Amino acid sequence: MKNKAFSIISLLLVLAVVLSGFLTTESLAQAFSKTNNTHNGKAPKYVFLFIGDGLSFPQISSAEMYLGAQKRTTTPEKKALDFTNFSGVGVASTYDTDSFIPDSASTGTSLASGIKTGNGIINMDAAKKVKVDPITRKLKDMGYKIGVVTSVSLDHATPAVFYANQESRSNYYDISLQLANSEFDYFGGGGFVDPTGTKAKLTNAENVMDVAKKNGFKVVNTKEEILGLNNESGRVIAINPRLDASSAMPYTMDTKAEELRLSDFVKKGIEVLDNSKGYFMMVESGKIDWACHANDAAASIHDTIEFNNAIMEAYKVYEKYPNDTLIVVTGDHETGGLTIGFAGTAYSTFFNKLEKQTVSFEEFDKIITSYRANTQPENQKLVDLLPEIEKAYGLIPASSPKAGANAAFVLTDDEQSALAAAFKRSMEDPKTRKLSSSETILYGTYEPLSVTLSHILNNKAGISFTTYAHSGLPVPVYAIGVGQELFNGSYDNTDINAKLKSITKITK
Repeated sequence: MKNKAFSIISLLLVLAVVLSGFLTTESLAQAFSKTNNTHNGKAPKYVFLFIGDGLSFPQISSAEMYLGAQKRTTTPEKKALDFTNFSGVGVASTYDTDSFIPDSASTGTSLASGIKTGNGIINMDAAKKVKVDPITRKLKDMGYKIGVVTSVSLDHATPAVFYANQESRSNYYDISLQLANSEFDYFGGGGFVDPTGTKAKLTNAENVMDVAKKNGFKVVNTKEEILGLNNESGRVIAINPRLDASSAMPYTMDTKAEELRLSDFVKKGIEVLDNSKGYFMMVESGKIDWACHANDAAASIHDTIEFNNAIMEAYKVYEKYPNDTLIVVTGDHETGGLTIGFAGTAYSTFFNKLEKQTVSFEEFDKIITSYRANTQPENQKLVDLLPEIEKAYGLIPASSPKAGANAAFVLTDDEQSALAAAFKRSMEDPKTRKLSSSETILYGTYEPLSVTLSHILNNKAGISFTTYAHSGLPVPVYAIGVGQELFNGSYDNTDINAKLKSITKITK
């Protein structure tokens, strides 16, 4: 009887411990499900929001591993991007109302306006009924000057969510009109996709540049004019002197030494926006996303490194005014399903091999286009492009006299066959080219030869991609300065907006 009583008591004690543990775990779960969006300190004067379009953990890691590989150490080593050392560190979910795999318009709206919406929508609810104001308009009303900088076109989705409201991100002319009619102070980087309304099939539409000038903007597009800007220049639209076919700045790896880069537009923006009441600047590195869509790891890495350089221009402001500055760095979503690893290289990576790539896929596309246009079909041969392939990617056939000294870059039989098949497809007119379902998986919507070359070099380096679209990965968040502690932990991307509003004392 005594033993039985002892057993009952013991059982009750065990149950009490388990129940206590359950309640503790439950309460912890509830606590962790909430994030602190309230800032009780003073508001910063200088606020920077950096958005790496398509940037998540893989893009950051690959850039750091690439930089580490340049040290030529015998063991793996990485070189941290500066912003990853910021003391505020968090992670944000990115899904929208349509999917766990969102687009830049919906995720941008979450960051700019704090709401979930659908794919392709700019600052409106998912039903496309209600317009919402981005944080920039509210800060402008409070006296802040506003800057929007991007390496892609100024009317692209991410910059657009900081000044426009549209049912579709494709309404380029209407979006650019909202920019021209805004009261913001500095726009810099790319140009406009449809400044005359031609693509929208509008007749007698006024040129956006003329509208902007009538509304008091100074429009500049030469290096000398841009570098001459200062805080007495007034409201400015600064367009990079060289743009690609999509009105975006060139990829960093295609930018000449004397040309402007994203960091130059940030540096100049800081000068233009300088004033006694403060400013907010959103900066997007948009071509990280474009490179990853095309599965071009090297182009993505170089643009990520330049993104870090741009952030460091803002960090100089923080160093000078640490008690008046906030810098937040994040991505809107991940692009490409970039993976550090490839089945053919197992547990090894060889990031130094990416150093052989000298141009982006976009520049190599021009070589293919020129060859296709200037060579009769019966004379088109892959061997003709091998010197260009070696120059751009470092890849060489086994028959090359250089093969012995460059064994790591010799094309295998399978790689040679893949290039031959891709070359054949690239010699067809893109307007009439029809790919099979399996070829669409191989090439996406890109030039078959270029994307195949990217895949081969990526795989030799020990990395790979899983998609030509976005993925559902969460994104990292880094912060330093006033209110940085709010960005620690795990939360939704809409919380980034809520935190910024609280830190800057926006009450509605």
